[in-house]
Amino acid sequence: MNDISPKLVAGRLVARAHWHPLEFLFWAAAFASIWLLPGKYLILTEIAWLGLFALSLDLILGYAGIVSLGHAAFFGFGAYCAALLAKHEIINEPVLALIVSGVAAMLLGFVTSFLVLRGSDLTRIMVTLGVALLLRELANRMGWLTGGADGLQGVEMKPILGLWRFDMFGHNGYVYCLIVLFLLFLLARRIVYSPFGLSLQAIKDNPLRASAVGINVNLRLVAIYTIAAGYAGIAGALLAQTSAFASLAVFDFERSADLLLVLIIGGTGYLYGGLIGALIFKILQDWLSHLTPQYWPFWIGLLLVVIVLVGRERIGSWTLPFRTLANRFDWRRKESFGGGQA
Repeated sequence: MNDISPKLVAGRLVARAHWHPLEFLFWAAAFASIWLLPGKYLILTEIAWLGLFALSLDLILGYAGIVSLGHAAFFGFGAYCAALLAKHEIINEPVLALIVSGVAAMLLGFVTSFLVLRGSDLTRIMVTLGVALLLRELANRMGWLTGGADGLQGVEMKPILGLWRFDMFGHNGYVYCLIVLFLLFLLARRIVYSPFGLSLQAIKDNPLRASAVGINVNLRLVAIYTIAAGYAGIAGALLAQTSAFASLAVFDFERSADLLLVLIIGGTGYLYGGLIGALIFKILQDWLSHLTPQYWPFWIGLLLVVIVLVGRERIGSWTLPFRTLANRFDWRRKESFGGGQA
């Protein structure tokens, strides 16, 4: 058996993390929407923070195999942190408040991770759901701080970096959310294509084998769960900052359920699944709610049934000609790192 040189392994890892032409096209279209869709800023803002929220769940579900039905706990915690910081003028600058809210959600994720990582998938589902319900009830009972069932009102957001004020048309809010989404996507991409990310996939495939080869399974799961909680907290903070409001709805079970629907539509285990799923889900929700206000959830459910019956692989094969065309522009990557196999 021939030994694989470290240089060859490093080359393959670099090739694996290489940007695909479709990725450049995706983000070019995303930033072009700032100028091409001036009347859709509000729904585009919702797509941006929902995409970030879905990305946070995909980090633990798609890459580490951690099932969660209460991911809204971190989303809501970040939303209330950002709203309280602004309302009481503790931190007036939105970007700094966003960072603080994300760190607070990470701390919550770190504390609860030791409960979540114990037991089977069913245990994790119930524990994560319980944490979200517990936080919702605490927010409801602590009305003197959170506003209770009426929500946290009177939140006034300061200009972003002291320069750009949130306008009523949602332009600055959308640009703000889109930039945050892009930066955090770059960080998530760096994480999943690093040796740490590869070890997470090994844990997802077979945790016993991963432990046998020397991977500290629990430490890595705690780390990615904490990071994902921070992502969810930032997504919730974006919602609170762009809407200048936070309510108990941010902790609702329906929010976690919708998040799973987004990942079912877009797919798990690749970073764009949550972003594409958020885009499709929000567009369908907006269109169907205008078409049939009372029955739009039925059509969303029908779409999920079609995805299950037809199969994601068959649906993906319909886009094969477009992906083949894009791969032609990426042949240099394969030539640079595809040769020299032992």
